[in-house]
Amino acid sequence: MKIEKYYNDLNTLHIGTEQNRSYYKVYSDIENARKGNENRKQLLGSEWDFAYYNCVDDVPEDFINGNTNGFNKIPVPSCWQNHGYDNHQYTNVRYPFPYNPPYVPYENPCGAYVTRFNVDNNLRQYLNFEGVDSCFYVWVNGTFVGYSQVSHSTSEFDITDKVKDGENTLAVLVMKWCDGSYLEDQDKLRMSGIFRDVYILSRPEKRVRDYKIETTLDGTITIDADANTDVTFVLENEKGVIYSGSDNKIKVDNTILWNAESPYLYTLYIQTENEVIKEKVGIREIRIENGIFYLNNKPIKMRGTNRHDSDPVTGYTISKEQAKKDLLLMKRHNINAVRTSHYPNAPWFAELCDELGFYVIAEADLEIHGTSSLYGGGQGNTFGLLANDPDWGEAILDRNQRNVIRDKNRPCVCLWSAGNEGGYGVNVEKTLKWIKEYDSTRPTHYESATWQTCGHKNDLSDLDVISTMYASYEWIDEYFRDPGRHVLHFTDGDSTFYDMENCWTDLPEKNESKIKPYMQCEFIHAMGNGPGGIKEYIDRMYRYDGFFVAFAWEWCDHAVYKDGKYLYGGDFGEFPHDGNFCMDGLVYPDRTPHTGLLEYKQAIKPFKVTAYSNIFIVENRYDFSELSDMLRFEVNGREMKIDVPPRGKKSFAGPEGYTLLVWAFLKNYTPWADIGYEVGFEQIVINDTVPMPEAVTADGAVDVKEEDRMITISGNDFEYIFDKAVGNFVKLNEVISKPLEWNVWRAPTDNDRNIAPTWKNAGYDRETTYVYKTEIEKNENSIIIKCHSALLPIYLQKTADIFAEWTVYANGTIDLKANVKVNNILPTLPRFGLRFFTNGENVKYYGYGPYESYSDKRLASYLGEFETTVNEMHEDYIKPQENGSHFGTHYVETDTLRISSDAPFSFNASHYTQEELTEKKHNFELQKSDDTILCVDYKQNGIGQNSCGPLPLQEYRFDEKDFEWRIRIEVK
Repeated sequence: MKIEKYYNDLNTLHIGTEQNRSYYKVYSDIENARKGNENRKQLLGSEWDFAYYNCVDDVPEDFINGNTNGFNKIPVPSCWQNHGYDNHQYTNVRYPFPYNPPYVPYENPCGAYVTRFNVDNNLRQYLNFEGVDSCFYVWVNGTFVGYSQVSHSTSEFDITDKVKDGENTLAVLVMKWCDGSYLEDQDKLRMSGIFRDVYILSRPEKRVRDYKIETTLDGTITIDADANTDVTFVLENEKGVIYSGSDNKIKVDNTILWNAESPYLYTLYIQTENEVIKEKVGIREIRIENGIFYLNNKPIKMRGTNRHDSDPVTGYTISKEQAKKDLLLMKRHNINAVRTSHYPNAPWFAELCDELGFYVIAEADLEIHGTSSLYGGGQGNTFGLLANDPDWGEAILDRNQRNVIRDKNRPCVCLWSAGNEGGYGVNVEKTLKWIKEYDSTRPTHYESATWQTCGHKNDLSDLDVISTMYASYEWIDEYFRDPGRHVLHFTDGDSTFYDMENCWTDLPEKNESKIKPYMQCEFIHAMGNGPGGIKEYIDRMYRYDGFFVAFAWEWCDHAVYKDGKYLYGGDFGEFPHDGNFCMDGLVYPDRTPHTGLLEYKQAIKPFKVTAYSNIFIVENRYDFSELSDMLRFEVNGREMKIDVPPRGKKSFAGPEGYTLLVWAFLKNYTPWADIGYEVGFEQIVINDTVPMPEAVTADGAVDVKEEDRMITISGNDFEYIFDKAVGNFVKLNEVISKPLEWNVWRAPTDNDRNIAPTWKNAGYDRETTYVYKTEIEKNENSIIIKCHSALLPIYLQKTADIFAEWTVYANGTIDLKANVKVNNILPTLPRFGLRFFTNGENVKYYGYGPYESYSDKRLASYLGEFETTVNEMHEDYIKPQENGSHFGTHYVETDTLRISSDAPFSFNASHYTQEELTEKKHNFELQKSDDTILCVDYKQNGIGQNSCGPLPLQEYRFDEKDFEWRIRIEVK
């Protein structure tokens, strides 16, 4: 098929499309509008005829006339990869095709779509596509209608002159790639097709084309309508009509303002003679003053998440029900803000955010970080290639115009984001200038302004906030020591993250006096077991007035569900791919919460508790709501009224006890949860001193038999064997199936991905044991085995010396005291402890539960006594890794063993060895052990978020080189 190659032409972005406008719904009259009966909309979603081709040359010419011989059927909307065509591919930064802008490969896969529709009225007909990846050509009844690109934006065509009464044929050719694909290099599974709704709007000749709504805090609603006829307005609240007339400035008395805590919406009807538009209006106002972000004259905090449109079955195609499920789950976990990463979501998504109460950063369909993967390139030098190339200026501006114009009337939209990771340059600066001129009511955001490349000196005058991603805690502290400065990364070729050296520079002179609010547009990278260290970021958000928003990366794991399995990058035979880096969500692909989401929920709960002596102080972290109006509290099991004004603090008399446990429950019904839903809790451990184990009083004799290698110890109903060659017990009655092992390796978590190679280079994954000396000391009721051993990895020097003293009492109790000296040149340890291969399914413990917990990941758990099973303790991450540990344990008891200590320790019990978890790439590949593997740890390294963020804080790293560990082992 011969077509014009608009997909390679930067001068042709759209042909035949209507002028950009806001998203709205049209009705024939106000009664249908009140009922939500969209009787002027003909949805074309159904089974369309479809054929897939490897190249446009293979497409038959006459398909545009409706000849679909040999075609199959495909649902519209959908992604064709999810229906057996083409291949899935996951790539993060790297382009999936050669870098040759604006050209894409000649062999450019495409999909030919055909459907039929009827026209039975004399109104004008407007054909709308809400989302097509990546570009498409349109014919109606064999006549060319137009062309458009920008995958995540609406393209509208006036087809009035192309249709006829009765049946009509619509043919669409979708290209997998176009020049716009260079600007759509988002970190996601790459899919293609007509993935959002297609419909026809029937509209009168005389109509409203577009309108802009602005509100002020005195209750004034201003509607600036672009119309070719007279327009009237009807405004309603929940009680009925409060205004009717033609004045485009409506003053509302007793105004109820919109915010995320109380998302009150008025209903506006925009009427012309033969049409009504229904619009929801939230009255609110945004301003920035002295580096602080204000909504309705109140400084606010946005506790957010980034969200892609993603589903393991439907891909990019997301229904309202699917999106609402996401939003309700976010509300249940105290999230109040969404960044639409990294493109406009479906047009109705922002309406749901208006209704449910979310602050939204609306981001343009722009990401260009593939330029940083060029040979010899990087974020420090080639990042801004297209951002500075004038040939790409119109395309970058177009994407932002379509984003801003479409969603300008949504009260939830609080900032415009010009895109993500696209470099910075003249094209972005012109775009930001246009946004500020078009909409002065909202601030602008663009994180890539932190990079200064291609010899361009960045002008930040039209950028209202300072934004970084994955900045360290120390970096944020440094920023707020002097917020009049700004960080710019200069050409260095390989710098990726914000560091503390060579990154600070003064703002240009015209900006020096303008202190800007600060945002982490991405933070706490939520891959696998993680993130750790959330609390320290949230503490800083509330410590610094100018730190007003942070968005977790990201909401959901991206995967493809096939044959009962979740698949990710590399599972489709694709090149390039980035493995499981797309499995980085707070929820699994099916929206089951990760423990990381539970952790985040507690970090961002709307209150904080601190305790001093006999009082505790409650901080209300709602921005607009009195605490006692929203929540019911229980303190150590007793109901208590805690009344604190918005953003205020108040002290209360504390109960007696070793812990203070404050639970908060919803006081009122909400759309996302019923009365009594648990909003959060806070436990203050006033005294976590673990009592010393009682002295063992064991009557009876202990027999010991020493041979060349084995030491056999027997007493009252027990027989233990100690192997002098391995420096450990090989028999504890019949409760272990393998020798006890000193244990330093853990199956790397996703957040260990950067340090795991260092651990392997240090040999932590292949330790052997060498015993220097073993001595026996016999007492009246006990035997003491003193053993000096070392951990030695194959071909490397010593990891650690272990001076262990095992005391075996007449009743079978074992006390271990181990002094450990780690080689000073070695890196952070993953863990140190003992590994038992035992049996049984039941587990009881006193420690941080009921969820997995680590030194820097335990907000979702509390100190208490719990009973569970080994199966229940396994966290089934799609890429297997360390999981299920419990921090701060005083004792753990299985069906065969009880371990206790006078100092808190960590443990996990699993049916999978750490070797199995390390080796396998998918959870469905795991093979259960016949044993229960009980790992008892002196300490584990923190979890952190170093898959993309900083290392764990020093206090959570296992850097000790000389320590003593004591535990008691009781064999059942």
